[in-house]
Amino acid sequence: MKYFKTVEKDKKIIVNCYGRWDINTAEKLQKEVDTVLSKIQAFDDIVLNLEGVDSIDTSGAVLFSELLKRLGKSNVSIEYKDDKQKELIELVFRTDADITVKNAKSKTRELNLVQKIGKYFLSFFSDFLLFVDFIGECSLAFAAYLLHPSKIRWKAIVKGIENAGVSAIPIVALTSFLVGVVIAYQSAVQLQKFGANIFIVDMIGISVTRELAPLITAIVVAGRSGSSYTAQIGAQKITRELDAMKTMGFNLFEFLVLPRIIALVIALPLLIFFADLVGIFGGMVVAKYQVEISYVEFLKRLQSVLPLRHLWIGLAKGPFFAVLIASIGCFRGFQVSSNTESIGKYTTISVVNSIFLVIACDALFSIIFTSLGI
Repeated sequence: MKYFKTVEKDKKIIVNCYGRWDINTAEKLQKEVDTVLSKIQAFDDIVLNLEGVDSIDTSGAVLFSELLKRLGKSNVSIEYKDDKQKELIELVFRTDADITVKNAKSKTRELNLVQKIGKYFLSFFSDFLLFVDFIGECSLAFAAYLLHPSKIRWKAIVKGIENAGVSAIPIVALTSFLVGVVIAYQSAVQLQKFGANIFIVDMIGISVTRELAPLITAIVVAGRSGSSYTAQIGAQKITRELDAMKTMGFNLFEFLVLPRIIALVIALPLLIFFADLVGIFGGMVVAKYQVEISYVEFLKRLQSVLPLRHLWIGLAKGPFFAVLIASIGCFRGFQVSSNTESIGKYTTISVVNSIFLVIACDALFSIIFTSLGI
């Protein structure tokens, strides 16, 4: 298709433009622009008629702007199809954008991909620096707590323990029981093949106390309490409560962040211990009915094969997981902007970040403890 047709009248030339001027036709248009320029530059009076253009987008407007700049003459007149077409072209021409339109479609895709990758890494690096700064502020606030114990908000901590710990008992119990049941059932199926039914106790005792109970409990708490921290602080930011607190001289880290972190550090190990008991009980029920190991026999075997170090290792992970979950939840809450959509966005990010870091931290613990022979 021809996008330009020229009509000569004395020293005047009319350039009639046709077709679609958009990113899909930009490459062909660029070639025809170069051709038509060589024909019309010698004329003193040039008319560019855009009435035959079916549609035009920013790429077409940029190309037309480039055509006008390359002509660089005051005797060029333009006949537009409608006001929208005129406004778009004049807007692009005023920006004086230096954009290469040739191969626009493929290059746009490449630039978008590069831009997305670059923006992702810049965003990640920026968030990392902000999180380090956040941890630093928390450390200073904690030091202020130690130097001035009167600043500690005990009521807020107790309330936080109730919300993050006591209220989470039902879901932790259900999740841990089901995990114990699944582990016991799958182990029984395999151990029965070798007549090693009694080793189901070893499997349940060590796996639940050392790995599964801490990890599953932390993931449940991250989805439940970590998300609530983000949503609560985010809502306070939208309603300008945080600004009001700053105006009244409150330290937000001492007032909002540390009570939540301390409460979760206390509550999570207790939840893990509770999850250990429920998970082992779930495995014990399956062992009773699947491989016919009585409760008494199960408990006797458990005492002999489960060293206390496995229990302590699982409990020791709790405070680390708690600090990660509470810190990320509060940190993302402060990042909420002034609209309600960002609450959902940062709440989702908070849960994803917390779960990922909990799993990564658990893997790091496994590597360290294994290398130390613990």
